[in-house]
Amino acid sequence: MDVNAAVAAAAAIAGVCTGVIAVLAFRWSEREQARPTRTSLHSEAVLPPGVDTVLSVLRSSAVVLDESDAVVKASSAAYALGLVRGGQLAVEPMLLMARDTRRDGEIRQIELDLPRRGSSRGDALAVSARVAPLGSRLVLLLVEDLTEARRIEAVRRDFVANVSHELKTPVGALSLLSEAVSDAAEDPEAVTRFAGRMQIEATRLTSLVQELIDLSRVQNDDPLEDSEPISVAGLVDEAVDRCRQTAGSKQITLAAGGVADLHVWGNRGQLAAALGNLVENAVNYSPPRTRVGIAGRRIAAPGGDLIEIAVTDQGIGISSVDRERIFERFYRVDPARSRATGGTGLGLAIVKHVAASHGGEVTVWSAEGQGSTFTLRLPEAGSAREKAEAHRRGRNRLSGALQDPADFEDEDGEETFTSDRHLSAPEVLP
Repeated sequence: MDVNAAVAAAAAIAGVCTGVIAVLAFRWSEREQARPTRTSLHSEAVLPPGVDTVLSVLRSSAVVLDESDAVVKASSAAYALGLVRGGQLAVEPMLLMARDTRRDGEIRQIELDLPRRGSSRGDALAVSARVAPLGSRLVLLLVEDLTEARRIEAVRRDFVANVSHELKTPVGALSLLSEAVSDAAEDPEAVTRFAGRMQIEATRLTSLVQELIDLSRVQNDDPLEDSEPISVAGLVDEAVDRCRQTAGSKQITLAAGGVADLHVWGNRGQLAAALGNLVENAVNYSPPRTRVGIAGRRIAAPGGDLIEIAVTDQGIGISSVDRERIFERFYRVDPARSRATGGTGLGLAIVKHVAASHGGEVTVWSAEGQGSTFTLRLPEAGSAREKAEAHRRGRNRLSGALQDPADFEDEDGEETFTSDRHLSAPEVLP
């Protein structure tokens, strides 16, 4: 009897323990199921209707944060700028601003200089960040890249300063010469001499203003809007005719060859001005009784054949230091000689912009005392036309749609986006 009672008591105790354990296990299971995970937070933090579509067409980089500062959605441009890493906002000042906005609901804005991702140089990205609440749980961060705008503003300030300086010289000279003519009213020879100088300065001023207009037109106009196949031989003939009188006065021989059956695609006026500037410089900086050669050829390139037009002179040459700066606006190797030849320092800047806008480049080889060779490389008409049409089709593409952070991570949670991949806003992602 005692043994049976003991067994029964033990069985009762075991049953009670099992029941208690079962109840605890059930309660723990319910608690785990109710606990919000990072995945459930992301799935519950849904953007309000229509917001995803609106943000996808903005040029700004967009990042949406939830109440735990995790990234719910982000545009491809945000990853390209290095704003989002590992599913988190990587810029501390922006993160602090987002927390303040989540707390009081006020819209905030800040401008920052961020280190350029994947670059060992000391340059930085200038950005403007704006944070605003998005619904009751989310915060929206919009970041605008101001780097190019600041660069253009700096170039504009330098350009205005240089233009003011260059215009001041001939205007001041005309003022002084007019006073000299007035004082020498009774000396016909002096009046004639001063009047000749005034004509020279007036011509120089007219040339400077015209080249400023040409440079402004080259920078603002899109050559792809008014493009056509252009014969290189025709461009060479225009350049030679433009400089024939000056070359004849200095007994300089102009020789052209290898340009037959070569065609480029672009704006005829801009390309004629660019090649004309190269030939004119070669004539102006060459000593009398020398030769200026213009040669063309077709060269193979990975993206399509290129047309190469080389202008060679036997002039004074350019030092290695000056070669690095000759394409800058208003830069002149020898200012005194430029005044004698009527140069403004804008001709090569125009050539550089024309070449770049047509998908080409201009290079220079030179040695002091041995002359110079300026080479203008432009895409051949066929391949250039195809690229122009592709560029025109892609200009109105929308900015990248917002993506989940998981789309940019592999199985180990590492970002698959790298700075080597070129993503620019706006861009469409699949």
